[in-house]
Amino acid sequence: MALASQIFNHLAQTLGGLYIIAVILRFCLQLARADFYNPISQGIVSVTNPVLIPLRRIIPSMFGLDTASIILVLLIQLVLGEINYFIYFQEFYNPLAALAFGALGLLKLCIYTLYGIGIVVMISSFVAPHSHHPIIMLSRQLLEPLARPIQKIIPPMGGMDLSLFFIFICVSVLNMILENVAYQLQIPHTGLSLLVIGF
Repeated sequence: MALASQIFNHLAQTLGGLYIIAVILRFCLQLARADFYNPISQGIVSVTNPVLIPLRRIIPSMFGLDTASIILVLLIQLVLGEINYFIYFQEFYNPLAALAFGALGLLKLCIYTLYGIGIVVMISSFVAPHSHHPIIMLSRQLLEPLARPIQKIIPPMGGMDLSLFFIFICVSVLNMILENVAYQLQIPHTGLSLLVIGF
């Protein structure tokens, strides 16, 4: 049973995390008004549409945000976390507390996603600055809403765009804050880690 539990936990963390990241990217695509005809965008849309389209009929957008995507990732985090916890401890955790812990995990996944996108943009700016590869183009579009305000304050110097550097600093600081909160709540070192994809 212990081995089966470990396997399920591993699959839940991996596959659940990947699907949550896909939904996060879908949310960011709309937020950044990225090119939905990009092949990568099309892949994300095809993976997330079967669940999001029915959910949007129940949960309308609010303040221009795709509320259904936010609710979906919270529900996935909650359901997988509760199943994991039940398998190990034969009881369910307080759902409100599990939802709060899950939200922290989602923020961590957002940070990992931003790191990944930022690394793609950083490497491509040196190796292929004029590339039109779908991954590179989409990564630039997704970072643009974050980079634009920084570029207004610190314009490119000598052809170098420093906005990515400051994005990395801000994301790192946010990551440190989340790690500290998780440490205070003892998420990484207790059974609570079963509830949270992202830690």
